[in-house]
Amino acid sequence: MARQIAALGETSYAELQALWSRHFRYRAPKKLAREQLELGIAWKLQAQLHGGLNAATRHRLNDLAQILVTNADPVQKRTTTLKPGARLLRAWGGETHEVLVTEGGFVWRSKTWASLSIIAREITGARWSGPRFFGLGIAAKQEDDGYA
Repeated sequence: MARQIAALGETSYAELQALWSRHFRYRAPKKLAREQLELGIAWKLQAQLHGGLNAATRHRLNDLAQILVTNADPVQKRTTTLKPGARLLRAWGGETHEVLVTEGGFVWRSKTWASLSIIAREITGARWSGPRFFGLGIAAKQEDDGYA
C-alpha cells in the first residue's frame, strides 16, 4: 500500500481521475486539485486495508452535508451531558479542585452545590461560567436534572 500511495505523485491527472472513479464509484468533481485527488485516493486505499469510518462518524458527516446543502449554519452549539459519577478536575491557584457529579447536583469540598458556576465563583472569586471554567465548552447540563 505504501508503494501505491507513493506512486500517486507520479501518476498523471487523467489517471488520478480514473483511479478516483474506480475507488469511489463516481467521477471526481470537476477542477478538483491534484493534491485533493491524491489525498482522497490514498485515504480510500488505507480505508480498504484498515477499515473506513465507523457508523456514527458516517452519520455525523451526512448530517453536516445536509446542513451545508440547505445553507444552514454548520456550527451548532454542543452540549455536554454530565452523568452522575463523573469527576471534573481543574487546577487553580496552585490547588487541584475535584467536583463529583451526582443526581442531586455537584459535590465539591464535601458540600453539594446546585451549579458549576457557583463552584467556579467560589474557587476564583470572579464570575465564571462553570462549564467553561471546568473545560466543558459553552453549555453543559446534568442528565435529566438540567443543572448547569
